[in-house]
Amino acid sequence: MLDKLSAIYDRFLYIQEQLSDPAVAGDMDRFRKLNKEYKKLEVVAQAYLSYKDILEGISSAKEMLTDPEMRELAQAELEELNERHEALEADLKVMLTPRDPEDEKDVVFEIRSGTGGDEASLFAGDLYRMYTRFFEQMGWQTEVLYVNEGAVGGYNKIVLEVTGDNIYGALKFESGAHRVQRIPKTESQGRVHTSAATVAVIPQLEEEEININRADLKIDTYRSSGAGGQHVNKTESAVRITHIPTGIVSESQDGRSQHKNKEIALNQLYQRIMEAQRSSAANELAAQRRSLVGSGDRSEKIRTYNYPQNRVTDHRINLTLYNLDQIMEGNIKGIIEALQVAENATKMETGELVD
Repeated sequence: MLDKLSAIYDRFLYIQEQLSDPAVAGDMDRFRKLNKEYKKLEVVAQAYLSYKDILEGISSAKEMLTDPEMRELAQAELEELNERHEALEADLKVMLTPRDPEDEKDVVFEIRSGTGGDEASLFAGDLYRMYTRFFEQMGWQTEVLYVNEGAVGGYNKIVLEVTGDNIYGALKFESGAHRVQRIPKTESQGRVHTSAATVAVIPQLEEEEININRADLKIDTYRSSGAGGQHVNKTESAVRITHIPTGIVSESQDGRSQHKNKEIALNQLYQRIMEAQRSSAANELAAQRRSLVGSGDRSEKIRTYNYPQNRVTDHRINLTLYNLDQIMEGNIKGIIEALQVAENATKMETGELVD
């Protein structure tokens, strides 16, 4: 582990030197990428220096044990240093756990009502409110790309673009079916109903990440159709992109302009081609979405929101909390962190550290 930490620290010092180079400062794209990597490595670099100090302290304390006059003091110091060593080593192992290279990406975030009729649309609206409050707490920026409102409120579908730091790494666990159990406002008998909404989180990819020739793309525009809520555009703003060598097609009419739809469609296309290159099994974007959210049926769920019991249960990690009222105000960081810890624990079971 020390060798890996030392290599990371050397890289940290190299980037620090590069960021002070006027030539790098003049290249905004390179400066931005280096600065992002610098911030990522800074925490590990500082922890590494503290770890080295502790190891040196332990070595000195052990030497002092041979001196009868210093033995008691050395023993007390050694016990404290060993506790700090154990705690910091555990933290470093988490820091060195392999990360998904997509964790730092911005995302397209979709909420869609599932089974449950009007109540499902209302619940989709509640999820939208919960997530946007969480995004505000995190300092992330959002842009609504598409809105299709429900008949009695809430949303049949709403699509956001979320930008900031390490967004996909936090939100990727939210993809799936979310189930709600509560008494609907329209229920006269006071019976608890179960409804569902689905969330899909797709990372925004950059063109250079995919081996794709722009000459192989066929781009068509057409008029948006269907119930598109307040942003339906009567001009030919919808975009369909075909990757000629593979026949893979992506399209978007969710954005407010042809430029935004082209951006969304390209990201969807890159995502699908990347999956095809990895597994040679990707077909249509709908298939990718189904793998994220399922069918939207009540029986398929990653999380249940039970209003009568003020309870939230994440079924993947058997986590149950009795503060639903606070969670619906956007206080979901604890759930996300628990899911991240579970993911790291699974990775650490392999005994692998970052290269």
